[in-house]
Amino acid sequence: MVFDYGSGNVHSAVKALQAAGADVELTRSRVAALEADGLLVPGVGAFSAVVQALRASGGDGIIDKRLSGGLPVLGICVGMQVMFEEGVEGGVTTEGLGEWPGSVHALDAPILPHIGWNTVRPGAATRLFAGIEDERFYFVHSFAAQSWRFDVQPPFPEPVPTWAEHGVPFLAAVENGPLTATQFHPEKSGEAGIQLLRNWIGTLPSASS
Repeated sequence: MVFDYGSGNVHSAVKALQAAGADVELTRSRVAALEADGLLVPGVGAFSAVVQALRASGGDGIIDKRLSGGLPVLGICVGMQVMFEEGVEGGVTTEGLGEWPGSVHALDAPILPHIGWNTVRPGAATRLFAGIEDERFYFVHSFAAQSWRFDVQPPFPEPVPTWAEHGVPFLAAVENGPLTATQFHPEKSGEAGIQLLRNWIGTLPSASS
């Protein structure tokens, strides 16, 4: 299911999931979003605008309720950034959804935005990048989370951060139980992006039933 809350290239996301073999729908329905096997949350533009749109649509509550119940969510681009506690743009701090600790800041890089293909460094326990660890993915952003400090205790699995670099190291993806997110755009990343979505689909409850 792709959540249509007014931000992000939702139709490209739907097509990419279909190409990855998913039975996918675009929805604004709270009930459908809560009941889906997996929910993709896209996001483009300003951190503050995406947070505002999510809250206006009830998306913040949907995401939190799904994650509390162990139901998978995949955030893309700003849909990843808003999972953190806060975003700082133009000196203005906006409260995020707070699913992960930390802040999103502008990259310290000679050229912004960071547009184009880049390699990533997945963690050893990755499932998201299985078989595509050495591929390149397509980024379009000026902001990112640049540190990771989220520890969990057993029996919960250790989160798996994936890193990339543009001027400075930044988080390119995180796998954290039911919450997965990518800073890059799988739907714009060719076959590698489609395979990444296949890998995510393979982690959904319906894939093991």
